[in-house]
Formats: sequence, C-alpha cells, structure tokens
Amino acid sequence: MYLDLLKKCLTASVYDESAWKVIEARPQGDDSHPSLSKRITNPARRWVVQQLRRRSLLLVRQNQFSRAAREEGSDWPCFGFTMIGHRRLDNLQKCIMDVLENNVPGDFIETGAWRGGASIFMRAVLKACGVTNRVVWVADSFQGLPPPQNPNDGWDLSHVEHLQVSLERVKSNFSKFGLLDDQVRFLPGWFKDTLPVAPLQQLAILRLDGDLYSSTTDALENLYSKVSCGGYVIVDDYYSWPDCQRAVGDFLSRRKLSVTIHKIDLAGAYWQVTD
Repeated sequence: MYLDLLKKCLTASVYDESAWKVIEARPQGDDSHPSLSKRITNPARRWVVQQLRRRSLLLVRQNQFSRAAREEGSDWPCFGFTMIGHRRLDNLQKCIMDVLENNVPGDFIETGAWRGGASIFMRAVLKACGVTNRVVWVADSFQGLPPPQNPNDGWDLSHVEHLQVSLERVKSNFSKFGLLDDQVRFLPGWFKDTLPVAPLQQLAILRLDGDLYSSTTDALENLYSKVSCGGYVIVDDYYSWPDCQRAVGDFLSRRKLSVTIHKIDLAGAYWQVTD
C-alpha cells in the first residue's frame, strides 16, 4: 500500500489540477516535441509569458485530468515529481523486485531525473524491502536538457523552463518523502562529462531518460558494461523519441548484442541483460 500510494503522489494522480498545462514561451522557428506544439508562438503573447516569468508567475491552461493519460505517462503533471506515469513505475518496481529476489548484484541509476520522482521511487522500494547495501545514483545536468548536437539528435527542449530543475530542489524532493540519505548519490553535469568517471562499479538497474540520441548513447557507452547478468536496462523514451530508439539500435548493433526488447507503454521499453 505504501508503494502504491507513493506512485499516486509522485505522479500527482491525487490532484485533478496536476493536469493543468504550463504555458512556455516557445522561440520563433522552434520545431520541438509534439507535446509542446500548443505553446505560445505569437510574439505579443510570448512577451506576456516572459514578463510573468520574471515576476515568478506561471500561465497555465486548465486541462481535464485523464487517468488513462496519467497511467501511460502521456501528459506532464503540473505538480508531480515524475512524468513517467503509473505503468512505467509498475515496470520499475517489477524489475527491482526481480533483481532483489534473485540477488542480482549492483546499484541502481537513473540518467535524466527531472524532479527526481523515479529515483525517489527506487530508493523507496529499497527502504520498503529493508535493503541497505545498494545505492541509487541520480545523474542529471540539473539545468534542463542540452541543446541537440545536430539535426539528428532529437527535439530541442533546452529552453523549456519547466524541465530545468536544480540539484537543490531534487534533494529537497527526496527529503519530502524522508528518502534523502547516504544510499542516494548525485552525479550533476552533462552525461558526457560525468558518466565516464562516475565512481560506480556494478549496476542491477540502468534506467535511461536522456531523450536525445547523444544523451542515450553517452549513458549506454559508459554504463552498459557495468550492468550485471540478470539486471535490467529501461529506456523511458524508446517509443516516443525516434532518435532515442535509433541510439539504442545503433549501440546494440555496434556491440553485436542481441536482446529481447519489451514494450511497457506508449513510450517506455526494457530488456534483461543475459550475458
């Protein structure tokens, strides 16, 4: 019941208002993610949004709460701690319980954390199960997404303020649930800089949520070899970001790896490492 309630809190499914959409000031000529296609582009309206931001005010659109959308993680909760939805949290719990029950060695890591919700949930499962010998690593720039490196890298969301969450705020979010302790460690910075030198030895859960081709590749190149046999790789954006899926395919092809990829929902996918 604790973990089920936590899922509802992390996804803000207990608040109808969490379906409200924050209006961003979309730059001219922006061709970003489809979920942001309704953002304000008119120069006058964009100016209004920017002026409100300077006064610490947000403009939101009232949307009706959809339980189905929140289950799938297909909307962005205004007040939530994660946008991955219930089905991906259910999958994360299933993968964690499997590695615990089968004593698959290694820590857990999420590369791309937003407000920290999925990482908070990983720490919560460890605490609920009384596990004290594993660490949850949280890797993120803590300043939003990087600009795409090239036109084939993915949509440019680097300017979206709603995605720019500081390290201090993520730590505060862990604290709100009583889960900020020495079993949680943070890797602040761009993946290309932090992951090659990350002080972790072995992983049982590798959860990727970097969206871009380059970010997904950085995580796989630097961390995949540390995933134990029997561990899991979870890709949050596999079906929703074409360049993310392409990055996974290119990596597996380069390494000559054959894996069985399972679909979680409209966006996520996962597989178990068997060799």
